[in-house]
Amino acid sequence: MDKELEKLIPPEPQRADFREIIKMIPEESRVLDLGCAGGDLLYYLVKFKKVDARGVEIEEENVMQCIQKGLTVYQSDIDEGLRDYQDGTFDYVILNLTIQVVHRPVFVLNEMLRVGKRCIVGFPNFGHWRFRLKLLTTGRMPKTKALPFEWFDTPNIHLLTIKDFEILCAERNIQVLRKIAMRDAIEKDGAVVTAMPNLLAEYGLFEITRS
Repeated sequence: MDKELEKLIPPEPQRADFREIIKMIPEESRVLDLGCAGGDLLYYLVKFKKVDARGVEIEEENVMQCIQKGLTVYQSDIDEGLRDYQDGTFDYVILNLTIQVVHRPVFVLNEMLRVGKRCIVGFPNFGHWRFRLKLLTTGRMPKTKALPFEWFDTPNIHLLTIKDFEILCAERNIQVLRKIAMRDAIEKDGAVVTAMPNLLAEYGLFEITRS
């Protein structure tokens, strides 16, 4: 089976965001990944951290890819909540590159914080200087590798900045345990940004919990 999986997924994570998330999660944790796509991150967490992994994904094709990787993933819409899970069921709940596509982001966050002791949220930072410059110079919605769609066919319906998320956490009594800003999450060598992250980082990654 391992040789078959090597055809589906590289032996090591090729994305910088995956590597940072893997670092955050202790071994043998109970983990739920919301909007887990094809299950690559969950697979690496099982492989390197031996986690008890579960996933939720809305697209049937992605669910089938997860099953091929030996993962337990359920097809469901996270905008409808996580009513199948009791409070505090998981050590970590992950929402990576997904908060901007859900219809009810605050509701989804509250559900994550209910079922997870800690939560990890990653998203494209729309406050990056390239976005600002594109809007200023062309008057058109910008596109990047992380946000490659035209305005009329994009799944991204709630674009946000790192500063926006920090304010939301402060207003909703959500404690930020860790914040990592990165130049480019989906590249292999995405560098961590320490100065002016809302302006210079294309990706924000937060570890949060309920205060």
